[in-house]
Amino acid sequence: MSELPIWLIGCGNMAGAMLAGWLVADEPTDRFRIVRPSGVPFGSGISVQSHLPQSGFGEAIVQIGFKPHMLADIAPDMRSLVGPETCIVSILAGVELATLREAFPDAGQIVRAMPNTPVALGKGVVGLIAEDEQGEHAADVATLMAKLGLAEWIADERLFDVVTALSGSGPAFVFRFMDALARGGEALGLDPAQALRMAVETVRGAAELAGQSDERPATLADRVASPGGSTRKGLDILDDDEALAKLVHATLEAATSRNREMAEEARR
Repeated sequence: MSELPIWLIGCGNMAGAMLAGWLVADEPTDRFRIVRPSGVPFGSGISVQSHLPQSGFGEAIVQIGFKPHMLADIAPDMRSLVGPETCIVSILAGVELATLREAFPDAGQIVRAMPNTPVALGKGVVGLIAEDEQGEHAADVATLMAKLGLAEWIADERLFDVVTALSGSGPAFVFRFMDALARGGEALGLDPAQALRMAVETVRGAAELAGQSDERPATLADRVASPGGSTRKGLDILDDDEALAKLVHATLEAATSRNREMAEEARR
């Protein structure tokens, strides 16, 4: 992989998690240059500045990670700095490739990436789509993102809002489930701190087991549940009229719908 410099235009929670993951993966600190208005340092050896560079970015990966609605304000200041040798990577939820191309008409390559916060541990998921998956620097971006966990190209941009809801927002939904599991144990008499520890480790272990298995999670659930046993009684509640499946579907549908709304807002 070419050692292209990596500019992070904005370094909030998500971009910061990505940078943390790259550093855990032993990416050299001198590859990274952060631009954020606060100028607050990120860590030892990471270049941070409060203003865009006066000269062009040149041959570099330039990742934009600010709020989607800020694109209209920031892109005009960046446009003259982006040339055909520059690869723009956007982690802006809902902002489509066509909108990004309009914002950066001279960019050589534009890639959308949708990570989630576990990328900070190298355990994340990153959805990717590019104007030209076979084009220059696309492989560089894919290799870089693979250092953060599972990185997958998405064939149809219309599905990118679903990817954002499933894996981008997914950790928040899992955290809610973990909290509910802990609170359920607490309500039935367990010490709150103990219930939380057990809930977190139960989810962690189950996720690792599912990741190592060739069977679907639904099959693994049935393997835990003996006929007439306590696990089956609990699953009966979740499975009744597909209660859990319907709840999760509605959750993802709401998140996907909001992503599409943000795309429309960005177009305007």
